[in-house]
Amino acid sequence: MKSLLFLVLISVCWAEPHPDNSSLEHERIIHIQAENGPRLLVVAEQAKVFSHRGGNVTLPCKFYHEHTSTAGSGTHKIRVKWTKLTSDYLKEVDVFVAMGHHRKSYGNYQGRVFLRESSENDASLIITNIILEDYGRYKCEVIEGLEDDTAVVALNLEGVVFPYSPRLGRYNLNFHEAQRACLDQDSVIASFDQLYDAWRSGLDWCNAGWLSDGSVQYPITKPREPCGGKNTVPGVRNYGFWDKDKSRYDVFCFTSNFNGRFYYLIHPTKLTYDEAVQACLKDGAQIAKVGQIFAAWKLLGYDRCDAGWLADGSVRYPISRPRKRCSPNEAAVRFVGFPDKKHKLYGVYCFRAYN
Repeated sequence: MKSLLFLVLISVCWAEPHPDNSSLEHERIIHIQAENGPRLLVVAEQAKVFSHRGGNVTLPCKFYHEHTSTAGSGTHKIRVKWTKLTSDYLKEVDVFVAMGHHRKSYGNYQGRVFLRESSENDASLIITNIILEDYGRYKCEVIEGLEDDTAVVALNLEGVVFPYSPRLGRYNLNFHEAQRACLDQDSVIASFDQLYDAWRSGLDWCNAGWLSDGSVQYPITKPREPCGGKNTVPGVRNYGFWDKDKSRYDVFCFTSNFNGRFYYLIHPTKLTYDEAVQACLKDGAQIAKVGQIFAAWKLLGYDRCDAGWLADGSVRYPISRPRKRCSPNEAAVRFVGFPDKKHKLYGVYCFRAYN
């Protein structure tokens, strides 16, 4: 008599999945694989995919059985769940779950995500109208009966990282204020990976700033005395993790392309800040944000030697072609400062969104 292999079920929320929303949201199964069974394998054809704000992207994921040629055994309904991983590895953000004919998306993914299903073993996720917050690592989990497996795919966005501090000056933002400051400037707080990529592309900044994981860091390409010393190795310097409510630093923001037109407004006279706001409105636009000038400079090669007001009350100008009188040594978004809004006169940068 053949010996029987007993399967040990460590923990189940339900013995069998039920095709309603409650089971889609809460079911968690942990199991031990049966010997010689049709081992379930989940594979991502690419570990990293690239897109941009406003675009569409497919996160690849397919599942197979090691000992069979078919995608599924037909005995159990296949459950596909996509989650987004966070910097806290104990937490995940629900994105999308499917079982049978039932589908459910979550949070700001609602109406923007669905399965590609180009074949019966295709669990790839399509994300439409990408927003800045979509950047990150996603987990594809496939469950069939007592078997499951996962694969992870990273979604990278084309964009630019920029340092930001408010009118009050350097080191005046706690973590939550830093998040809001980036959002106010058409951007999000940058991740370490985004800052690291920016450093590799030449970003050099001596002021420490918050990152999305709650750490405080800054990128140095040219070591010097005020920034750790002349003899230190170039790199991203890490201050560690600080109290998000009490500690105060600058912030590194990330932005991507935009659905609109960024431009310097041709006007017969220079303007105070309030006049600049009204001039953009009269032209059918709004005064531009800091994230928009950085995106236009980095992604579109925008170049203008005229200093202009921006929405936060700062005055800046973007130089892509260094030349005499216009940032002769480097391509950069030049920062003039936060002038007196009522008395100082400058041009203005506007932004007109496309419908």
